[in-house]
Amino acid sequence: MIQTMQQLSTIEDVRVQIQAARRQGKTIGFVPTMGFLHEGHLSLVKAAREKCDLVVMSIFVNPLQFGPNEDFERYPRDIERDSRMASEAGVDLLFTPAVEEMYPKPILTTVSVANVTTPLCGASRPGHFDGVSTVVLKLFSIVQPDYAFFGQKDAQQVAVVTQMVKDLSVPVEVVPCPIVREADGLAMSSRNVYLSAEERSQALILSQSLQQAAEWLAEGKPLAEIKERIEQMIAAKPLADIDYIQILGYPDLEPIEKETSGQDIIVALAVRFGKTRLIDNLIASVR
Repeated sequence: MIQTMQQLSTIEDVRVQIQAARRQGKTIGFVPTMGFLHEGHLSLVKAAREKCDLVVMSIFVNPLQFGPNEDFERYPRDIERDSRMASEAGVDLLFTPAVEEMYPKPILTTVSVANVTTPLCGASRPGHFDGVSTVVLKLFSIVQPDYAFFGQKDAQQVAVVTQMVKDLSVPVEVVPCPIVREADGLAMSSRNVYLSAEERSQALILSQSLQQAAEWLAEGKPLAEIKERIEQMIAAKPLADIDYIQILGYPDLEPIEKETSGQDIIVALAVRFGKTRLIDNLIASVR
């Protein structure tokens, strides 16, 4: 029985611990992360702790999901801080592999999920979701969890992983967890540390526009009008560089040809402030 958190860096060591837990009949919850932990990640640990006997977290900055001009090298890392936070949050097993452990040779097999990867971040970050689905499937193979916990801030990622699990009959239940926000409304993200004070101040327009969108949806305003109003709100901020503002069906991420009462939708935003690209979303139903 694992009494205190173990931090392991090899696939073999993790498998030994997982097999021991399985022999004891434990249910396994898994929280995959890229580290630089914040309260959003810790909320996933809490959800896993409540549902499972053994909580496994991975910290791995996955090079496969970064494009050539993206921030892989400067992505924030602090493994000592993360390890302390994970232990205090109740993680039983922390898996912190090196890139060489996960990919000892150039990888020749990748996982590609169609359709749900096409819009939103998939359109502006080609190959990103192939990298996500490949590493997630590999981590699922290593950890073999019963449940995997993902934050709804990355709603497209949740949709992609859920589709992959369904299509490939992976024996894991994907558990989406609510977005965790700062007191001022900014969605928690490891990339928030990149923002200057002024950029951060202006970035609050993302959550503010989504709050307005929720009100407009409740009033029954047309989706096209809501999208236009959001765009006007965000464009009014001089530091905002809009990547996309889209309203799609959820979780299929298909365009909405006809608005139907009760239809689940996502209002999804991606906006750059300076060099920092932030995403946020609202999942709701058409009135």
